[in-house]
Amino acid sequence: MVHTLVYGQRLQDVFELLRSDLRIHVMFTIAPHAFNPGVRRFLEALDAQVLPWAKAVATEFDLVLAAGSQGMERLRGPLVRVPHGAGHMKLSRPGDGPQRAVGGLGRNYLMWGDRVVPCAYALAHRDDLALLSRSCPEALPIAEVVGDASYDRIARSLGRRDEYRRALGLRDGEKLVLVCSTWGLGSSFNRLEALLPRLLTELAPEDGYRKALLLHPNVWAGHGGWQVRAWLTENGLGAVPLIGPETDWRPLLIASDFVIGDHGSVTLYATMCDVPIVMARFVEQDVNPHSPAAVLATVAPALSPTHPLSRQLAYAEGRYEPQAYRDISTRISSEPGRFNQNMRGLLYRFLGLGEPAHEPSTRRLPLPEPLPTAAVRGGDTW
Repeated sequence: MVHTLVYGQRLQDVFELLRSDLRIHVMFTIAPHAFNPGVRRFLEALDAQVLPWAKAVATEFDLVLAAGSQGMERLRGPLVRVPHGAGHMKLSRPGDGPQRAVGGLGRNYLMWGDRVVPCAYALAHRDDLALLSRSCPEALPIAEVVGDASYDRIARSLGRRDEYRRALGLRDGEKLVLVCSTWGLGSSFNRLEALLPRLLTELAPEDGYRKALLLHPNVWAGHGGWQVRAWLTENGLGAVPLIGPETDWRPLLIASDFVIGDHGSVTLYATMCDVPIVMARFVEQDVNPHSPAAVLATVAPALSPTHPLSRQLAYAEGRYEPQAYRDISTRISSEPGRFNQNMRGLLYRFLGLGEPAHEPSTRRLPLPEPLPTAAVRGGDTW
């Protein structure tokens, strides 16, 4: 069941584990969610068989996969739930319950009435078990630590950095600054009008800088692609290449020389990539204080509104301590390199089938498309 584009992208590393088994027929349904836009295009690109939601809730399945909670109690069959981000970093929205729970780990995410809905919750790190024991102890018996697919695929692909840079169109000596934002009021996107002009005026191409802007797919789904592009192309701001929501962001992260981020998952995964990080925004009251994101906010320098960006990037590079960032990255997965093996075993256990007689290999990330160039209007770059 695919609620949003993010959930679909997250699930892809799971359902791909079933792709070559002729005993299993995989179908998809678009589950109800406020950020549905983009899901149908994602499934069409897969050429997937998509069941209407009304038919899906009337069908008995041997296994259900979900990365979100909305409507999961309506599907029939053993349901395996996976997280849709890294590190369980965010707190639930104010008003979602009597007190703010860790996103994905509270009772409102896992229970329907007094019943735990999933038959298994596939967690990335053993630290998640302690969080779950406080926020929804009823779900502890169904929790299983399997690791993190994106962690494993990034780790497997770090050696392709030079290939990714060439595929993106980066020349020798050019420095790629990846600006990434989560969604919501506490995101970098919500203050982008202050940062974008600085990216244009303070990090010039003639000084060797290339820039790319990566927005959470929920930003695109919540506002629409036309509106996002309209906001970012007004008054000349479109000169920072905007990465589409369907793009696999992981090769871009590996290819980057600097990351300017916030409390989103992409910023956390950057700790794996030997790249200096500058925090553009960090809204402490919205972040799980026990998460690796909270630690990252104390290690990565914070963006200053008054000092030149180039000097701040140089400062971050000079103060960069690889081991401190690697220590944070170890909190993403406590099963490094074992996600495919652990997850496949879990799926086949609930399917009641023997696993295929081969190791499930971790694929390297594919080469990215070249970075988009700035649009041109009336002979002027904008």
